Amino acid sequence: MKPVFRWVGGSVLPKPLRAGGFTLLELLIVVAIMALATAGVGLAMRDSSSTQLEREAQRLAALLESGRAQSRMSANPVRWRVTATGFSFDGLVNVTLPSNWLGNDVQVTSPTPVLLGPEPIIAPQQIRLVSTAEPGHSLTVATDGVRPFSVLVNPTTIEAP
Repeated sequence: MKPVFRWVGGSVLPKPLRAGGFTLLELLIVVAIMALATAGVGLAMRDSSSTQLEREAQRLAALLESGRAQSRMSANPVRWRVTATGFSFDGLVNVTLPSNWLGNDVQVTSPTPVLLGPEPIIAPQQIRLVSTAEPGHSLTVATDGVRPFSVLVNPTTIEAP
């Protein structure tokens, strides 16, 4: 290799070779690309069916409580029932609640209608939701008639207090 010289204050000195490695800017660019790729993969991943079923059960419990409150306010009986495309709230006056599942992975195993009022105390009721992707995984949305609807993982028979 031919030495490189430079002129410094009247004398010729050999020019130091640049040390190998990456600059800070190059490292930052690589880290930014890796962060974007990781975020893209994280956003692209779908929820597991058990997480989706839990979200659907929590949503149904909130909707049932909303229907129950609307029934008490309007003094009209409201009935929740399963339909071919999801579910419906019959008896609501001038109020529209959602009537479909967020995903296609939810199935109701107990298709009996649920009466939501107008009385403040209703009969103990429960709805069992099952994941079609994982048939062994199920959750129950239930009330004892006094307390609000809630999600139960391992339900027992619901009894009035």
